[in-house]
Amino acid sequence: MHFDRYKFVRFERRGRIILVTLSRPDQMNAVSGEMHKELAPLFHDLAHDPDSDVIVLTGEGRAFSAGGDFDLLLEQNANPHLLHNAVAEAKQLVFGMLDCNKPIVGRINGDAVGLGCTLALMCDVIVATETARFGDPHVKVGLTAGDGGAVIWPQLVGFARAKQYLLSGDLLDAKEAERIGLINFAVPAEELDAVAFRWADRLARAPQLAARSTKTIINMELKRIAQAQMDAGMAYEAMTMISEDLREAIDAMKSKRKPNFTGR
Repeated sequence: MHFDRYKFVRFERRGRIILVTLSRPDQMNAVSGEMHKELAPLFHDLAHDPDSDVIVLTGEGRAFSAGGDFDLLLEQNANPHLLHNAVAEAKQLVFGMLDCNKPIVGRINGDAVGLGCTLALMCDVIVATETARFGDPHVKVGLTAGDGGAVIWPQLVGFARAKQYLLSGDLLDAKEAERIGLINFAVPAEELDAVAFRWADRLARAPQLAARSTKTIINMELKRIAQAQMDAGMAYEAMTMISEDLREAIDAMKSKRKPNFTGR
């Protein structure tokens, strides 16, 4: 692992477990352009780290990740040429998680929204504090949910609930997320570390050839679905990224008013 090239991700080794922390706490770990570039190769690097068998993914501060940074979205809206790299990075990130054969435990310490939600849901075992909320508000801000949400939500909760939450952008709390099968465990905040690292320790003690090959087999179907959807999904998202509706949604949120969408 080349830890020194990461500015917005922190790493800590606990035996054969590596704790990976999204670190932009003053912005609720919202993903800036620079952070997006870092996340793209992250799981490829982790997959090839010789000193770890299990990854624990979490966020610093009170949120797991608030998703895309509004300043980044507005910059891309005004400069469409920036979308080429953003699309490639998003695909590299999603497929990096799906290709990584090491078990990934999501330690969801707070809200996981948008891209942050996709990162959480792509984990293999998801443990969240009861106060955490999950949601993908792409549509709510005028964007296509093309960067992984439309891939993973239907596989976890079925098409009806996936459409309900992706089309509305509604957030659901961790207890409800656990009830409908979106995550594995919703626990009190004081139990988050105990449960997350209990699972990480258990997976680290497992026979690694068997564990990794089993994850690889399970993810084959997810990768097939992602390969079928991601190019179109990212193309649609790029199209909506330059829309007037996106600018209107962000302005409305900043002004604390209802948006007036025009479909342009």
